[in-house]
Amino acid sequence: MSETRVVKLRTVGGSTTSSTRSSTPTPTQSSTTYLMDPLGAALEGTDPLSQLANQQKLDPLSAMAAESWVEPVEGKRGKENVTTSVAMDDGLRESWSSRKAGILCKFTTSEKLSIVTSFLSGGEKVVVKAQSSMVDKVRTRLEQLDDFEDGSVRQMLDLSQQEYVGRIEQLNTELVQAWHQDQRVKALKIAIQCSKLLVDTSVIQFYPSKFVLITDILDIFGKLVYERLRTKSDYYAPGSKVPTCLPENFTADMVPESAKETCRNWFYKIASIRELVPRLYVEMAILKSYSFLTSGEFSQALLRLTKMIRGIGDPLVAVYARCYLCRVGLSINSSDRVYLRENFYDFLATYTQLFSPSIRLDLSLQKVDLSTYLTLYTPALDYILQSVAHEATEKTLAEILDRCKQKCNSALLFNTIMAAFKPAYIAARATQFVELLTSCDDEGFPKYLLFRTLGLCLTLADPPTEHCLQILNDVWKIVSKLNDPAQYISCAEVWVQYAAKHLSTREVNTFLGDIINHMSGGRAYENHYASLQTVMERVLAHANDFETLLTMDKFLPMLDIFQKESVKVEVCKSIMLHYTKTYQYQTTNDPVITNALMFICRVMHDSVNALTVEDEKRQIGNLICSFVKRVDFGRDFEQQLSFFVEARASFTNLDVIHAQLVQSVNRLAVETRCIVKGHHTRKTASFVHACAAYCYITIPSITSVLMRLELYLLSGQVALLNQCLGQADACLKAALNLISDVPKMIEVDGKHRSSEPYIVSYICNFLSTLLIVPDSPEQGVLYLTKGLLNVIQNYSWDHQSNARSTVYLQVLDMLSAASQESYPYHIDMVDSNDVLYGSDPKFIAELNRMCSVVVEEILNHLKYLGANEHYQKQSSLALELLIRIAVKADLSKPDLATLALNLWNLAQKHGCMDIKLAVRTTEYLKKKFSGSNEDVHADFISRLKIKSHGKQ
Repeated sequence: MSETRVVKLRTVGGSTTSSTRSSTPTPTQSSTTYLMDPLGAALEGTDPLSQLANQQKLDPLSAMAAESWVEPVEGKRGKENVTTSVAMDDGLRESWSSRKAGILCKFTTSEKLSIVTSFLSGGEKVVVKAQSSMVDKVRTRLEQLDDFEDGSVRQMLDLSQQEYVGRIEQLNTELVQAWHQDQRVKALKIAIQCSKLLVDTSVIQFYPSKFVLITDILDIFGKLVYERLRTKSDYYAPGSKVPTCLPENFTADMVPESAKETCRNWFYKIASIRELVPRLYVEMAILKSYSFLTSGEFSQALLRLTKMIRGIGDPLVAVYARCYLCRVGLSINSSDRVYLRENFYDFLATYTQLFSPSIRLDLSLQKVDLSTYLTLYTPALDYILQSVAHEATEKTLAEILDRCKQKCNSALLFNTIMAAFKPAYIAARATQFVELLTSCDDEGFPKYLLFRTLGLCLTLADPPTEHCLQILNDVWKIVSKLNDPAQYISCAEVWVQYAAKHLSTREVNTFLGDIINHMSGGRAYENHYASLQTVMERVLAHANDFETLLTMDKFLPMLDIFQKESVKVEVCKSIMLHYTKTYQYQTTNDPVITNALMFICRVMHDSVNALTVEDEKRQIGNLICSFVKRVDFGRDFEQQLSFFVEARASFTNLDVIHAQLVQSVNRLAVETRCIVKGHHTRKTASFVHACAAYCYITIPSITSVLMRLELYLLSGQVALLNQCLGQADACLKAALNLISDVPKMIEVDGKHRSSEPYIVSYICNFLSTLLIVPDSPEQGVLYLTKGLLNVIQNYSWDHQSNARSTVYLQVLDMLSAASQESYPYHIDMVDSNDVLYGSDPKFIAELNRMCSVVVEEILNHLKYLGANEHYQKQSSLALELLIRIAVKADLSKPDLATLALNLWNLAQKHGCMDIKLAVRTTEYLKKKFSGSNEDVHADFISRLKIKSHGKQ
């Protein structure tokens, strides 16, 4: 191309290149002379630019400018989905979109970066002017490109990584804005300048992240071009005269010639880019647009671009260019996959360049070691090989392995192959891979990573069963010789899963012993707790027989290697979680297993202190309780009780464990009673007395008042069931003394609520037990009931509520039942007060006296409610008391009848009485006294009149 200037551009790396062409000044700007450039001469005129230029009267730039680039911006259809990169490879095992975040996080740098651009602060600002003619349009486009080449490009130095990323994002925004502002040339120039940044390897460890950032912009540019061409293509459906946009799955024959011409012009302009790397990247970015020209162009273009990448001298730049080509190729759904394999084979052909003196010198200048340099290739190489391996057969794997052995026999490549192909293919050739990995060239690439990757494959797919043990032996001959603990444990945490999955417990035990030996030296375990924890997790996950696992002589020593308490507790929790899941409905009494689990639970328990959060306490407590419930010695009840005694001594800090122990001992006492069918012998009687004593001693150590209340009542009931009257009395007395300690507010479902409803419910349950508890000859009549009345009297009730009176009403019910000749329920082998007193007049008189006291208390509360105008509560309480007097008292006594009528009148005095309940009450009383001949009853019924103003 003839030029009138010497163009000097400072490249990204900082070097200056000059491009000088011998040219003859043209008489006018409209005439242009084409000469063969050196690249065209070398290719004997076969480059795309020369061929297409000879076919056109206008040069590519003029043709592109002549195409209506300055038309109004398209509608929403041409703009959608342009600000995010396109997911091109959803069919792969790991798509590119899922890799990008990992690359950006891993490949970082603290070095200063530089960027060359003309579109950020300090660069050129393109101003679009209205052109009146096609010639003006062409002239303006040429001037813009001339400005781009002439000196507006500026270099920004000493950028931090964050600043560099910010500049790249700014370029991305500028490109999209320029496109939608109808500045197509500016958008193309930004894409070209971004592509040029991929030549720079001055901060080599950041190159993979730079590739991700730049190719995201190129993806957007390619999407913009494609959508632009698609929306400009007016398509007439068969039988329709209304133009529409091309459908998603259009074919080339549906594209109008004008759109094809625009598409060609895009490729013409890109072919005119002088530098190889930006020309390649920009063409790859819009490669999908070939679908507007012909459906058969993709295969040729992909192979042509594959061969062009061979011209890139830097192997790192070349491999990422190949990666981008493979990614773009997969996005166009081309059925031809030859180019994928060709790209990988081209990398194999140039693999020796990675170790060339020039590369080593550059790495030395940047102070980057060879192993770090090789890791820079893994993202691109992994993607290329996964593209090749996608839906490939085992024959493809065999072919690639042969090529690798012939060309380079490299550890890096073998590692990538194992990561790319299906684990089943690798597992089927496991012994072959062990031989390859043992003998491969591992310069710059640690060999332990190879065996780690192989182990990962073999955990996902099963090798031949007959080779499982041999594979582990061959691998471990090499891994066990690793002196670096980090490298050793990196392999061990993978291969221990292989051993647990494919081999017996004996091999796993040997494996754990080897880990202990390697990690104990120099206290290496302190730096690798996470990996050691992973080892334990994987052993537990694949343990078929958990009991055998616990009896291994290396299992608990492996647990002892965790010296850090927090980590050790987490491991113990994992063990117990697996145990409870494995033996959800099974029990054990094996002393070795029981002692092992007791040791593990003790480690968890001893970690609890005043600073431990409640959720942690709850989790540890539940795990230990699960263990306690699974220890079962069958009919050996004494051994079972001894275990509970030992557990109580071991776990002293958690209420939930003590509560579980009390429940378990009570259950043990009930089972004993069931076996002897209630007829205790001297031995069983002593045993159930011991159980009751255990509960009575253990409950006070629980800090929760409510939990102690419940357990005292339950233990008293169990003791009563086993005829342990003294222990039952002691538990019930302790419960009575504890009622006053109940806090006024308790937490229910995360909210603080009054405790009075709980107290009322608890006392009702307590009263039902007191009915059948026989009086002690030494204590007097109903001494426990009297004690309860004293507690009720002294408790600080809320005067605004009816809780206290509700309890008194329940006491009346209990005293009424206690006056019967035979109680409604009994406990076998226990004589209640109905048997002891036989309705003795003195006993009945005492009951009446107690009832009078209780009624007096209720009447006092009724006066209080009336004085404070709580008429609704007063009416309800009066009616409740009336019902009890009418149903259970002797109304033939004038005093009681008068009291009942007064309560009736009080209930409806203020119009607050529940009419429905009152009607049911009168109907019940009429039915009850219908057969009575006493006039007092009839008179009483006749006086129960309901006033009309009562509440419905």
